[in-house]
Amino acid sequence: MHVVIMGCGRVGASLAAALERLGHEVAVIDKNQQAFRRLGSDFHGQQVVGVGFDRRVLIEAGIERAGAFAAVSSGDNSNIISARVARENFGIEHVVARIYDHKRAAVYERLGIPTVATVPWTTDRFLRTLLPDGVASAWRDPSGNVALLQLPLHEGWVGHSVQSLQQATGARVAFIMRFGTGVLPDTKTVLQADDVVWVAARSGTVTDVTSVAHREPEDEA
Repeated sequence: MHVVIMGCGRVGASLAAALERLGHEVAVIDKNQQAFRRLGSDFHGQQVVGVGFDRRVLIEAGIERAGAFAAVSSGDNSNIISARVARENFGIEHVVARIYDHKRAAVYERLGIPTVATVPWTTDRFLRTLLPDGVASAWRDPSGNVALLQLPLHEGWVGHSVQSLQQATGARVAFIMRFGTGVLPDTKTVLQADDVVWVAARSGTVTDVTSVAHREPEDEA
């Protein structure tokens, strides 16, 4: 597949190298000629100097035969504009834009452009390394508003219902791994010993949700 990358910073250069190792043909766009030094001597793809949302530049980079486009420059506006041009003007199906401002990511998602909000994703990666007890989220939606995490439970939750756990934590139980099998619970599902519970929670509430789950529950009414 031919892939066009807009932005030859550390992420763009790393992505280009990874795609080449997988056997894809790559073209990299950057307005700074010196940025292509990051690609190294082993890079065999195309280097195009210019702005990533300029039609002429995109055509020179082979956008008309591309199967995917990634906008990973240091500017949110440039990334989203170039991603929209690739999707709407050239019909590229697989398009993604890196966004630093996670509050704007939801807006871009509604425009049909998948985004990667780098700050919350990077934060979660650090937390998973620093806190190996599962407190950090394993996945976060691109807007950064919803996190999916494995929830360590106090043993006292065994025998309580999923509904009571949800009411206590304010999180939604997404699924349960039970004896190695995924289970989609309803509110009446009863928690069993050795259940691995995954919940969806609003960003900013993960610490509170985890704290409640770590405590012995109050008796159900």
